[in-house]
Amino acid sequence: MTIQQKIDQFLSASCFAVAGASTNRDKYGNKCLRCYQQNQRKVIPINPRATEIEGIPCVGTVRDLPSDCTSLSVITPPKITEQVVQDALAAGVKNIWMQPGAQSAQAVEFCEENGINVIADGSCLLVVLHYHEH
Repeated sequence: MTIQQKIDQFLSASCFAVAGASTNRDKYGNKCLRCYQQNQRKVIPINPRATEIEGIPCVGTVRDLPSDCTSLSVITPPKITEQVVQDALAAGVKNIWMQPGAQSAQAVEFCEENGINVIADGSCLLVVLHYHEH
């Protein structure tokens, strides 16, 4: 698949999740969440230390996601990303978009070996979905 086809498949999901969602509006984990909101997409923040972010209830881990949440944005340090992708496979996630800085060769390889559509080429969700600050 081309990178555009991978992105199209990722965006065709009915529900999205953000691993590394942050309560800090200056962090990309928060901007990514708000980007989904700006595009009227159903989104679930994943943060083990928060109960809600931007008015949306959080789940603690990727494994806590509902089954309809098949696309996952990852904004975590590469070592954490490696655990996130394993949890994502167990949770039935089909598409993973590693935001710039989150990717690791090991995590990308894990996704490819397990049939997960992975975007880790430096493409940014905020650019693709035209994120804007309010």
